[in-house]
Formats: sequence, C-alpha cells, structure tokens
Amino acid sequence: MNNTIIVTGGAGFIGANFVLAWVKQGLGTVVNLDKLTYAGNLENLVEIQHNPHHVFVHGDIGDRTLLDKLLSEHRPCAVVNFAAESHVDRSIHGPEDFIQTNVVGTFHLLEAVRAYWGGLSHENRQNFRFLHVSTDEVYGSLGKTDAAFTESHTYAPNSPYSASKAASDHLVRAYHHTYGLPTLTTNCSNNYGPHHFPEKLIPLVIHNALAGLPLPIYGTGQQIRDWLYVEDHCAAIRRVLEAGKVGDVYNVGGWNEKPNIEVVKTLCRMLDIKKPRADGKSYVDQITFVEDRLGHDQRYAIDATKIASQLGWKPKETFESGIEKTVNWYLEHQEWVANVTSGDYRHWVAKHYAERGEELA
Repeated sequence: MNNTIIVTGGAGFIGANFVLAWVKQGLGTVVNLDKLTYAGNLENLVEIQHNPHHVFVHGDIGDRTLLDKLLSEHRPCAVVNFAAESHVDRSIHGPEDFIQTNVVGTFHLLEAVRAYWGGLSHENRQNFRFLHVSTDEVYGSLGKTDAAFTESHTYAPNSPYSASKAASDHLVRAYHHTYGLPTLTTNCSNNYGPHHFPEKLIPLVIHNALAGLPLPIYGTGQQIRDWLYVEDHCAAIRRVLEAGKVGDVYNVGGWNEKPNIEVVKTLCRMLDIKKPRADGKSYVDQITFVEDRLGHDQRYAIDATKIASQLGWKPKETFESGIEKTVNWYLEHQEWVANVTSGDYRHWVAKHYAERGEELA
C-alpha cells in the first residue's frame, strides 16, 4: 500500500488547511474529493494547485461509482472524511441538504470504503484507517457549571446540523463494531483561522467590521464556546491517524472557553489597532444584538484530556496568539474575502437576516 490518502471535503475550511499542511510537509499524495458547494473553494488551495502530490476531484461522497473508481485507482492507505454541511443556521432553514450529505453521504462513503478495505491484503487491511471528523455539537448543550464533554458523554444533538452529524458518528461506530472497519472519530470544538468562510462568527465579524456593517450577536452574546485554532486541529487529526486506537473517539479542544460577546469585543479591539476606523471610533459601536437562534445551545466545552494523555497532543496556540494570526491573515487576504463574499454567500446572508428584520448585507 502506498502513502496516498483520500480526503473528502478538502476544499472547505478545515479540510483545506489539513490538505495544505499534509502536502507542504511531504507526507504523501492527497486525492481531494470535494463537491464545491458554497463553502468549498479551490482558491483555498491555490498554493498547491500545481503540486503533483495534490489531486483534486470534483465530486460528491454520495456518488458510489465515483468513490469505487477513486479507491480502486489510487489505493489509499487512509480516508479522512471532512465532507459535511456544517452551518447551524442553514440547517434550520433547509435541513434536507444536511441529511443528504452528512447522513446519506457518509453511508455511501462507508459502504465504498468497506468494499475496498475488504479486498486488501491482510497487512494492508491492518494498516488502513478511516478517520471521521465530527463536532462537539453532537453532545448538546452544557450548563455553566457542568463538566466539559468527554468521549463518553451522552449524545443529545439540538439542531438539524448536530443531529445529522450525530447520525454519521453512529454509522461510523457501527461499521467498526459490525464489520471490523478500522475507524477513528474526532469530535472538535469551534475552529477558527485562515480560509474560514465568512458566515461563521469570527470571519463574519472581521468582514462586517471592515465593511462598516453591523456585527450581529445572537441574544445577549453570553453563549460560551471552546475555540480551537484550525492548524492545531489538523495536527491533532494527523496524530490520531498515526497512533489512535482503532474504533476509538478522540475529543479535540483548545482549552479556550469564551462567551461570544467577549470574542467579538476582542476582535474589535484588535481591529481598532490594526485597521482603525476612519472616524476614529471603535468597531465596538457596530455591535448589534439580534433575536436569538432557534434552539441555540448555551455552552460547549471539550475535555481534551484523552488525546493529550494517550497520544501526546496539545494545542500550540492560545486564543490570544491564534486570534492575532487569524486577524492578520484576513487583513492580508482581503482579495480572498472579496471573492468569497461576492456570490451565493451574500444572497444567503441577505435572505437570512431579512427574515429576521435585520439589514446586515
């Protein structure tokens, strides 16, 4: 078996960062399968567009014929599944796409991988891995004083998005226990960093602040999230792929719990210094509180003790160092932001917030 891997969803935010690091570090060839929906962007991969160790394939994880062809042709030693619809608000407005991609798509991918794996030699079967990238949202919501999510926490998803990811997690678990497929699952906390599509909190705030638009905060902004720098997350996935125990789940977190309003005010203060408003006022003045999201989880927190103690992984970035790198990247890549925000994203934001009586795009 060669050192080729197949990555699904490798043109999206986390997937693209993973693919870039894998290729740049010379870890092998990546066959990158991505459907290129609104958040999939080949511009994320421009640095390696001519690299022979990056093979991009435009396609859907629900296309069994294509999956069989790619597995047979490239003979990967691992499949890493990032492909997912991942925005909670979009799942509230249109849950069907989330069921099709996250549940049905994962099923077709597992079936194709199971057939491929079953035809490998004994040694290659032993060495093969299927790694499924999931989210902490499958665990539901925590109270302010509750202990952080561990890998044994009961699943209690509260949105169509998190329910679809929970279903995919269960399928992956079942394929290991029923068929022996050598699976690994990671459940991560909120990621942030370069190439983040500007509908999520941090890139949206940066984009709207610089554009002079309102900074929309759900409810009172006291919802708490654990923030994980995307490059730390990618390093964790590489470590789990390398040394994780087959069939196990690993929670990946940044040990950085912050209320949303604190994150937004931190961004405003940084932008006040790095890119001051022409009128001399603070970007904090653009904060606008909007009606809270339906079924909004109040707190997520990841206990990443297991991956630290068993695999030796810990995040390198603090929230302070990671957020500064993130703001600097967006300020240095305004052309990327302009290209991303000029299409379907703008239409969706206008529709979404118009329904809430807000003019945010």
